[in-house]
Amino acid sequence: MITIRKNQERGLSSHDWLDSRHTFSFAGYYDPDWVGFASLRVINDDHVAPGAGFSPHPHKNMEIISYVLEGDLRHEDSMGNRALIRAGEVQRISAGSGIVHSEYNASATQPVHFLQIWIEPNVLGGNPAYAQRRFDAAIKQGHLCPIVSPNGRDGSLSIQQDALLYAALLETGEHVEYALSPEHRAYVQVVRGKVNVDGAELSAGDGAGIRTETTVGITALAPSELLLFDLH
Repeated sequence: MITIRKNQERGLSSHDWLDSRHTFSFAGYYDPDWVGFASLRVINDDHVAPGAGFSPHPHKNMEIISYVLEGDLRHEDSMGNRALIRAGEVQRISAGSGIVHSEYNASATQPVHFLQIWIEPNVLGGNPAYAQRRFDAAIKQGHLCPIVSPNGRDGSLSIQQDALLYAALLETGEHVEYALSPEHRAYVQVVRGKVNVDGAELSAGDGAGIRTETTVGITALAPSELLLFDLH
C-alpha cells in the first residue's frame, strides 16, 4: 500500500526570511492525516534567506537530522559545538535530556536550502550528542547509501531508534530496489528530479509512505536525488 504526499499539499510557513514546507504537522500547521509516519515525525523543507536563521531554541528527546542541499548552514549549541554544515553534509543531533541550538545561513548573499528531519528516539533522556559527516556524490550515485542507522554501519551517523535513512542519486532510467521487513514501513522523499515509486510518479518535494510491502522499487524518470526511510 502506497500513500502519496504531494509537494503542494504540504504545510507552508512563509516569512520574509524563511520559506518552509512541512510534510507532517509542525508548529502552527496541523493535519490529522499527516502527524507523522511511524517514528518519523518531521520533514521540513527549508529555504533560509542570506544572513537569517533560527535563533537559539531548545529541543528534548528527539533525533534531529539536517541534510544540506545548497549553501552553508552555521550551527551553535549548548554542548559547545560550533560548526558549518555545507551542501553534501549531514548533521545529527541526539537531543536527549535537552539542548539549545541555533541555525543560521552562513552567507550574506546566497540562500541556504536544507531538509530538517526529526525521528522520535526509542530511549528518552541521556546525554545529548552531536555528529556531522560528508557523504560525497560518488558514494550515493546509482544506489541507496546509508547515511543514518541505529549502529553507525558503513560510515553512517548513528541514532537511538530502529530506523535507517538512505540517500541516492539516480540518472534517468536507473533503478534501485529495497527489501523491507514485514513489520517495517518505508517513506520516500524526492529531493530533486522525478521518480517512479512502485507505479506512482513523484516529483521534487513529493513523498510516499509505503506499508505492507516487502520491496520498494524506485526508477528515475529524470536525474534525481531521493531519501528513503526504513522505519519500525
